[in-house]
Amino acid sequence: MSSAKSCKVTAYFIIAPVGIKSTSMGSYVAAAVSAMNEVEGLKCEITPMGTVMEADGLETIFEAVKAAHETLIAEGILRVESTLIIDDRRDKPRTMKDKVNSVKKHMKQL
Repeated sequence: MSSAKSCKVTAYFIIAPVGIKSTSMGSYVAAAVSAMNEVEGLKCEITPMGTVMEADGLETIFEAVKAAHETLIAEGILRVESTLIIDDRRDKPRTMKDKVNSVKKHMKQL
């Protein structure tokens, strides 16, 4: 079995400012993702509905979530809601790309 240090943690993160006067959240999400991109050891991939993150450990994921929240608070948002889903796999190293490729491989078998 591989050590936890060589394994990747993958997470799916959604952040939303509450109480803004518009239905558009793009600028707030952009600010949050920019802050997350400053976290060393984190890889982010934005999607239309959230952000997928990859890191070597949970601490990095949590640091990115905190950075995103603190950025929106610093912009004057008084309430921030988020959802975080974590896949902390310890048996072998897996990346975001590996996971997508695995699903695509299985789809070809259908």
